[in-house]
Amino acid sequence: MLLDRNDNCLGDQSGQNLCLTSIKKQEKLTANSKLAIKGIGPIQVGMTVAEASRAAGVKIVTNGANTNPECVYYQPADKLDGIHFMVTGDRIARVDINTKGITTISGAGIGDTEARIKSLYPGQIEVTPHPYVEGGHYLTFIPKSSVDKNYRVIFETDGQRVTEFRAGKVPEVKWIEGCS
Repeated sequence: MLLDRNDNCLGDQSGQNLCLTSIKKQEKLTANSKLAIKGIGPIQVGMTVAEASRAAGVKIVTNGANTNPECVYYQPADKLDGIHFMVTGDRIARVDINTKGITTISGAGIGDTEARIKSLYPGQIEVTPHPYVEGGHYLTFIPKSSVDKNYRVIFETDGQRVTEFRAGKVPEVKWIEGCS
């Protein structure tokens, strides 16, 4: 496993997804669930909505805002605000977080400074300009593990602090406007 300086799991090179194994031990998706590069809590990128609902112990429902049948957003039905699942090809492709309190396995979350994100993931953050927020940035975590090479975590900032973040597979995790 690849660990940060606080012994938080960033990924692994075993091909066995050991980081995810430790997360899957949670019985239910909760406000304390942690975002990993391939999912949140017991929900993994690649699951169907039905599989995710069973794994999470909560019903995952469409948010009703999408008109594109190729790409639809879902969310937990039990008021876990700020967790959204992008579904493409009938499978979860990414997880979007837009609420304080939910963090990555390493503890990164909304309100954190750009410097903190860079310190949590030294040498693995690519900084690019935010396309819609003047002075803002996308801080993209790029895994070193070849097993995780097609996944990313992207932190959106206002130039100072994280305003939202997401994790999932390429290319969907890079889609700036979600399902639009």
